[in-house]
Amino acid sequence: MSAPNKNFDPVVPAALDPANLQANVDAALAAIAGAQDLQALKQVRLEHTSDRSPLALANREIGALPPSAKADAGKAVGAARGRVNQALKAREAELKEAERERILTAERVDVTMINDREPVGARHPIHTISEHIADAFVSIGYGVVEGPELESEWFNFDALNIDRDHPARTMQDTFFVGAADSGAVLRTHTSPLQIRTMLAQQPPVYVVCPGRVYRTDELDATHTPVFHQVEGLAVDKGLSMVDLRSVLDWCAATMFGEGSVTRLRPSYFPFTEPSAEVDLECFACRGESVGNPDRPCRTCSSEGWIEWGGCGMVNPRVLQSCGIDPDEYTGFAFGMGIERTLMFRHGITDMRDLVEGDVRFTTAFGMDS
Repeated sequence: MSAPNKNFDPVVPAALDPANLQANVDAALAAIAGAQDLQALKQVRLEHTSDRSPLALANREIGALPPSAKADAGKAVGAARGRVNQALKAREAELKEAERERILTAERVDVTMINDREPVGARHPIHTISEHIADAFVSIGYGVVEGPELESEWFNFDALNIDRDHPARTMQDTFFVGAADSGAVLRTHTSPLQIRTMLAQQPPVYVVCPGRVYRTDELDATHTPVFHQVEGLAVDKGLSMVDLRSVLDWCAATMFGEGSVTRLRPSYFPFTEPSAEVDLECFACRGESVGNPDRPCRTCSSEGWIEWGGCGMVNPRVLQSCGIDPDEYTGFAFGMGIERTLMFRHGITDMRDLVEGDVRFTTAFGMDS
């Protein structure tokens, strides 16, 4: 601030020069017009009306003027500050109205619309994918068979060529109901339904058997003591591994989309001969991670394939135990876990999510898998 002008020096401070006042007003008006929201306008207000603003500093310089010049200078500064304040007030009203219109548009509620206040539920994805699998096989002529979960050892083991000394028949792997020699078990697979079907129906037989099964596994990310399987059985004249492979490729394409690739690895199951494991080409890397350290795949451990299930030609002893002549008829069987199929289909990494009953998990699937 300039020193008091006791000698009535007519020199006007630069801050009070009319040209400078007009420049400061023009700068303030331009900044006000350019403010796009209330927050930006608040910043403009601080810059052009606060104690350190150019117009406030010009107002302080009035005290350095001679008495005859103070009135005119005061009127000029007051008019300049008044124009700025009026522009601020008008712009604030415009921005508030624009914000109000935006809120009314964005948050508009149609009070005439019927609103369901009850949350919409969802079916468990295990149930929906089981129905999806069953419907797919029905579309190609297969029947769907269901049966008891409490089975006799004969249906669960003996008729399937599983000997008395097989490890699967111990309490370490199987849930026995009552004493170990009671002869009643919780089924370890849905294969007993195949036996029941062959005993009740003469060939040709084409069925799938979805259902819940039980094994003494610990609950972890990839195992659960109660899970679901779907098994298929075909018994007819002239069936071969070629027919089995075609059904598996069709099933993979139905479950995971066109272009899905399967392979068979030699294996052993008492109820099929020859037997094979069914592998599915990794849906994450499509085999590109094999031998490529720059692109590791956690889904298949960079092997390019994921185990999906088991299959094979029905063992002649199994056909004989059901009263079917193996010299006249042949058959193939296959089976895979429904949980594993669901995990592959939707990229689920932890099987515990399927059994813990968290509605946030099941709601994501809606009414269809």
